[in-house]
Amino acid sequence: MKRLNEAVEIRWHGRGGQGAKTACLLLADVAFSSGKHVQGFPEYGPERMGAPITAYNRITDEHCKVHSNIYTPDYVVVVDETLLKSEDVTKGLKETGALIINSKKTPEEIRKLVNGYKGRVCVVDAEKISMETLGKNFPNTPMLAAVVKISNVIDNERFINDMRESFQHKFAHKENLIEGNMKALVKAMEEVKVG
Repeated sequence: MKRLNEAVEIRWHGRGGQGAKTACLLLADVAFSSGKHVQGFPEYGPERMGAPITAYNRITDEHCKVHSNIYTPDYVVVVDETLLKSEDVTKGLKETGALIINSKKTPEEIRKLVNGYKGRVCVVDAEKISMETLGKNFPNTPMLAAVVKISNVIDNERFINDMRESFQHKFAHKENLIEGNMKALVKAMEEVKVG
């Protein structure tokens, strides 16, 4: 359990165009709406579709004076499983936290691929969920829900309600996207597996 004002730090790994940066910023918005102090920022590199990207969240109960990259995250989110072959996604990851991966594999199968990481390994098939709920592969929405579920950084019910408001604003003239994204959030929270 985190002490008061101890930051929850999250590092996101994805590829350009998959929405990892967007999910990171959405998490910051929703955490801020729930009264938290937040930071959400990407680390820029070659900005092209498919290039590896990294983004970060720092969430606290009180004002946070730390303004740096995150080197020892509590949670690492991997939006694209292929990054396990090219990135050291567990670098600095606290064993008291969790690795959360978009994958069809089981947590046990993923554990064999992640450099002996001994903390929790969580998987959610974000591609399947987004295809079922949105008709396209948008893994960021299910991954965002999985992070909230695993980290408990925001009350789950509050998160769902705040995301509905956010989607109603963002997709004001696209009712099907609101409902599809809401279904993706709920389904991911139900289906994330912890190992």
